Amino acid sequence: VGALVMRGAGCTINDMWDRDFDKRVARTRARPLAAGDLKMWPDATLFLGAQLSAGLGVLTQLNLESIALGAASVPLVLSYPLAKRFTALPQLHLGATFNWGALLGYCAATGHVALGVGLPLYGGCVAWTLVYDTLYAHQDKHDDAKLGLRSSALTLGDAWTKPVLGAWSACAVVGIGVAGHNAGIAVPLDLAAVDPAVVPFYAALSLFGTHLGWQLLTADLGDTPNLAARFRSNALVGGPLVLVGIVASKLLLVA
Repeated sequence: VGALVMRGAGCTINDMWDRDFDKRVARTRARPLAAGDLKMWPDATLFLGAQLSAGLGVLTQLNLESIALGAASVPLVLSYPLAKRFTALPQLHLGATFNWGALLGYCAATGHVALGVGLPLYGGCVAWTLVYDTLYAHQDKHDDAKLGLRSSALTLGDAWTKPVLGAWSACAVVGIGVAGHNAGIAVPLDLAAVDPAVVPFYAALSLFGTHLGWQLLTADLGDTPNLAARFRSNALVGGPLVLVGIVASKLLLVA
């Protein structure tokens, strides 16, 4: 619930900051604030207040370490809209912000962040975000260039996007895999001694990597519907694959 609410708050803040830009971008001009269907006051401001209040309500139910970690994410959430104005890779800022829950969730469950699990999981998820959100950013690259906004799509250009996204995809798979290994879904050096319970996780991780590869091989960087479909597939296919693999292996390991 907290992750859903705070991601929503980040999107609200983004739409509030960018309402004047959104009016001039084909894909976003129909957003409620940009189109004038909603007003900054009272509509957006009160809605953001409700989101932040709900997030605070969830956060205060957690341990002190998690409360401190959650509070540390607020500057990232508030500053994300500025990244596209001043940084060459605003998608990196987005990844750092949206995946903070990888650290916070672990801390909430255990009372601390195990660096061997939390950091590779966080890093892997940030790399994953860089992949799908760079494809997403290619939809707006021409409008962004006219408006003086920046994105990883513009920084990399068409020539370098797929090679770099291939490297980031590898980082995503390795990061999530290392986190799983260090969290107890481990593969021994002697493959003959592999516990069958870990197979679902690594099978799912392999499919996840295959899905990332499919996105890059079939992405048309000049076709908006093509890019939108690949972006959405991460929520419909990529995320569920990893989640099912983790849950299945953990259940088998404790059985």
